[in-house]
Amino acid sequence: MTRVVGIDPGLASTGWGIVDSDGSRYRYVDHGVVSTEANVAVGLRLRMIFHELESIITEYRPGEAGIESLYFARNATSAIPVAQARGVAFLALALADVPAFEYPPQAIKQSIVGEGKADKQQVQELVRVLLGLAEVPRPDHGADALAAAICHLAHRPLQERMNHV
Repeated sequence: MTRVVGIDPGLASTGWGIVDSDGSRYRYVDHGVVSTEANVAVGLRLRMIFHELESIITEYRPGEAGIESLYFARNATSAIPVAQARGVAFLALALADVPAFEYPPQAIKQSIVGEGKADKQQVQELVRVLLGLAEVPRPDHGADALAAAICHLAHRPLQERMNHV
């Protein structure tokens, strides 16, 4: 059984999701969001994200991580806080010796829906179906993190082959 943590980084909301797989089926474990307030200093917000992710990693003991890569086609300025949150996530994973694999949003959508330009509702509905959940997972950032975990599990056989070349 492989356990993966998916992370959808953001300074205001960092989504996380835990998914197990036996190689052919996915099993939902848990998901949530680390939220920080805009009126708090950036350093304190990053520390909060780090400590929450550290606790999640300690509690669930994932063997690997799938994390959404940075995408800023529209606004490079808004990408800076996301990049800061990503750095904190990578640090928490590295300190716990959890290998992290990055996937662009289009690859995550492709893995879940089969279409790289799928909309958020399509992705979330397919996450619900793939994990056998009664309802679409909420909040959105948590659902996106579950999608990142599923994406990594779908790409895992390829990652393993690349590591043995």
